[in-house]
Amino acid sequence: MAQELFDAIRENNKDKVAQLIAANPALARSRNEVGISALMQARYGFRLEIVDLLRNTAGELDVFEAATLGDVPRLHALLANDSGLAKTYSSDGFTALQLAAFFGQPAAVEALLQYAAAVNAVSHNPMKVAVINAAAASRNFEVVKLVLAAGANPDAQQQSGYTALHEAAVNNNAELAKALLSAGADPGIRSDTGRTAAEMAREKGHMELAEMLEARKPPGSG
Repeated sequence: MAQELFDAIRENNKDKVAQLIAANPALARSRNEVGISALMQARYGFRLEIVDLLRNTAGELDVFEAATLGDVPRLHALLANDSGLAKTYSSDGFTALQLAAFFGQPAAVEALLQYAAAVNAVSHNPMKVAVINAAAASRNFEVVKLVLAAGANPDAQQQSGYTALHEAAVNNNAELAKALLSAGADPGIRSDTGRTAAEMAREKGHMELAEMLEARKPPGSG
């Protein structure tokens, strides 16, 4: 029945999910073959109504679920009992801080940082996502500021050599680009395909941002 539940989540079939967990409430705590909970699978898929449905049935959240959903009281309860949870990795290779950052949960980010979560942790999977990459992807400026202030490396490169500055360039996010540059980001870093953030911005037609990036000299260039 767990497979039925995950299939229903993938299909965004809220009624089927409700039917399955009504018949067997324990299913709400199911995990798939790689250990991802039904709740996390629904959140990864942006099945927000299903997330609410599962959350009401699943009971207490684990540290990754709490970080993802921004449940700060639960995070404090877990971390006060075992602060090491702030540095552990989920079954799919992410820290709680990376998940809180990616899903735009500033209060959860703050809570995790209080327990010395690794601000430069890199995901244990092919994505190679660092905390700053996750924060940039969230487009939540408060999260970005928090992790930069905590010492996140603005030049961390994830899969394909992308930096947070590349993310800002592609999405025409001047506010993010300025924050990264102020934190010492190097606009001269190239992706694995050889493109700088300015070049990516130009490809997308973001000329004003491209010009701003081109005007900034890389650190140490004189």
